[in-house]
Amino acid sequence: MNFHREPNTFVGQVNLKIQHLERSIAFYKEVIGFKVLEQTSKSAIFSADGKTALLSVEQPDYIIPKQGRTTGLYHFALLLPKRADLSSMVQHFVENGIQLGSSDHLVSEALYLSDPDGNGIEIYVDRDPSEWNWSNGEVEMTVDPLNLPDLLSTQKQQLWKGLPNETVMGHIHLHVSELKKTEEFYCKGLGFEVVNRFGTQAIFISDGKYHHHIGLNTWNGVGAPTPPSNSVGLESFTLILSSEEKKNKIISQLKDIGATFTEENGSIVTSDPSGNRIWLTVKK
Repeated sequence: MNFHREPNTFVGQVNLKIQHLERSIAFYKEVIGFKVLEQTSKSAIFSADGKTALLSVEQPDYIIPKQGRTTGLYHFALLLPKRADLSSMVQHFVENGIQLGSSDHLVSEALYLSDPDGNGIEIYVDRDPSEWNWSNGEVEMTVDPLNLPDLLSTQKQQLWKGLPNETVMGHIHLHVSELKKTEEFYCKGLGFEVVNRFGTQAIFISDGKYHHHIGLNTWNGVGAPTPPSNSVGLESFTLILSSEEKKNKIISQLKDIGATFTEENGSIVTSDPSGNRIWLTVKK
């Protein structure tokens, strides 16, 4: 989990808009294994360890279903600490008839599913960074079938007990309308670096040589519009910064590229060129 702590910039919390709060709470508790940290009549905040917020859901007034072919969330990704944790998660999903996909990305092993509103979720475990292959500054990633029998063979009758306390928000993957200005915003503005170019339609960026803290793709079409503000999907996500010095550097960089931002309660609030809203907050 060294890629999700100082001095790296990493995703801390993802905030979603949903249609039915009670339905979402039941799903994220019973299927994903979160604990409810806070709850109101319109929103809930979820945690793996009972202390650290990783996900929030909100049911806005006049909410409409998720809109296709727009920018926004492709998936958020929960990183589990051990391979055995992913194995027990597979068994839990199978026992409960949960429909899911899976992939071996060389750097990681991953499961995929959606919440009741169609928000994409990845749950994954990293391979040891010593096993990642780097060439000319890029890390090798692919989409191979996951060897489920081998994964399940690691299971030593470990019962599923929800998300492990050490679970973190491993990364977020976004639909964007184009890649050139998007790359400038995240790299020249926010200070990430491209670590993988997946053809001409996706880039993966990180801090501190992780395989990716953020994925960015145009798979919903170049020029995809921003969804209506009252539609299901991504409300915002938070990037955790290691210091005030880093925050001030990012402010300067955002000004240099002409990006707009505001400062609220000590955080920077900005949006990427596709309208994906971001909070940048210094770790307390």
